[in-house]
Amino acid sequence: MIPRPLHAVNEGLAFLLELAALAVLAWWGAEAGDGVVLSVVLAVILPLVAAVVWGLFAAPRARIRLPLAGVLVVKVIVFGAAVAALYALHHGRSALVCAVIVILNLLIATMDRNALVRNRA
Repeated sequence: MIPRPLHAVNEGLAFLLELAALAVLAWWGAEAGDGVVLSVVLAVILPLVAAVVWGLFAAPRARIRLPLAGVLVVKVIVFGAAVAALYALHHGRSALVCAVIVILNLLIATMDRNALVRNRA
């Protein structure tokens, strides 16, 4: 198990990454729409869908409990969409940095969770 302060920092980072993913999806939606109405619709719908999917399957208090592999798939889809959106917005370096940070965050969280499960057994 990782030290408690690192756990808290990683959990805080995870929350900030989730918020950033929603913001990037809204930004891409606003830019991708052809016309004001479609831009506004996409800017609202894309992060809303991502937030609903996250809340249903990936949140700590998700309504539908998936095994860890399923939760990771959902997180990869949401974060992957945000990284792809950043890249589509011509921010390739930012997309790469974001992808690396997300991967590290998920690895640390998964290792921590696995260690916690092993210690309980």
